[in-house]
Amino acid sequence: MKLFKFSILAVLAIAAYLLLWPVPVEPQAWQAPKDPGYIGPFAQNNKLANLDTLSLDGQQGPEDFALSPDGTIATATHSGSIMRLKPSHEGFTPWVNTGGRPLGIEFDHMGNLIVADAVKGLLSISKNGQITVLSAQVNNSKIVYADDVDVAQNGMLYFTDATTKFAAQDYGGTLAASLLEILEHAGNGRLLAYDPRSKETRVLLKGLHFANGVAVSHDQRSVLINETGSYRVLRYWLTGPKAEQVEVLIDNLPGFPDNIARAPSGGYWLGFASPRSKTLDDLASSPFLRKIVQRLPRFMRPVAKDYGHVIKINENGQVIMDLQDPSGEYPFTTGVLETSDALYISSLTAKSVGRKPIN
Repeated sequence: MKLFKFSILAVLAIAAYLLLWPVPVEPQAWQAPKDPGYIGPFAQNNKLANLDTLSLDGQQGPEDFALSPDGTIATATHSGSIMRLKPSHEGFTPWVNTGGRPLGIEFDHMGNLIVADAVKGLLSISKNGQITVLSAQVNNSKIVYADDVDVAQNGMLYFTDATTKFAAQDYGGTLAASLLEILEHAGNGRLLAYDPRSKETRVLLKGLHFANGVAVSHDQRSVLINETGSYRVLRYWLTGPKAEQVEVLIDNLPGFPDNIARAPSGGYWLGFASPRSKTLDDLASSPFLRKIVQRLPRFMRPVAKDYGHVIKINENGQVIMDLQDPSGEYPFTTGVLETSDALYISSLTAKSVGRKPIN
């Protein structure tokens, strides 16, 4: 009898926990597009398998790359260290540490490295390694999760604040915070613009579901933004008759889009951190159940699958190249840097830089 009572109490306690325990997310209902899977332009292949790798000198998570005029490649790592690969060298070496988590990086026209740091905000690192905070707030609100950045020809800096709610330093790091934002799907992300002349930051677009990669278009008339939580790429028009309007460039992608970058050969490279989660898609219209999922032990929640995948799209959002590695040997492929002789593949978690020679 005592065992029976104990069992009843245990069941009630578990039920109360799953129904009532406070969690940081307030999920919003939405209709996830039906995932077509790896078919058509995304047909499964092994074109990203067997990458060459370059040492990170003990660091990990080379999330993005930037290429300087002299051919030096910079990357940002999990520890906060900015690493550099000099031409003809075999591995990356440390340069400076931001003290945060640098994500998107890009060189400006004066040779400074512009950094979107998820902890510190928008930074500039001079050639001699001096770090300056360019922007840590906008409209009296803190920039919570600076994610990616690009530099326009006129010097304007466009960058994303992935979420205004889930700060990486408060929720277990950038990956954990991003999972909360995606699970909640409340549109806490935004696109920002920083003017180096006036030193002012403006909000261009808000209501984004984890605003991630950003790239100024080749013609400088628009900005492309990866909306990770909605599996799509948006185009925000800067000039012309559509100025300040937004349109969908490509949607219903097979994975979570991360970085996007202009390709010197034309078009844009896009990386997928992982494939879509059927569980998350099935629960998209059920905020109550998504809240219960967040109360489950970590090992019982949906997890990202290791799967290498990058694509190249043209100006119309059509897929013109698709490279995959279903084995996930090089995981969390966040994006691509294209040079004259190779594709450098970035990752949120890898302990090396992936490299695919261009034949």
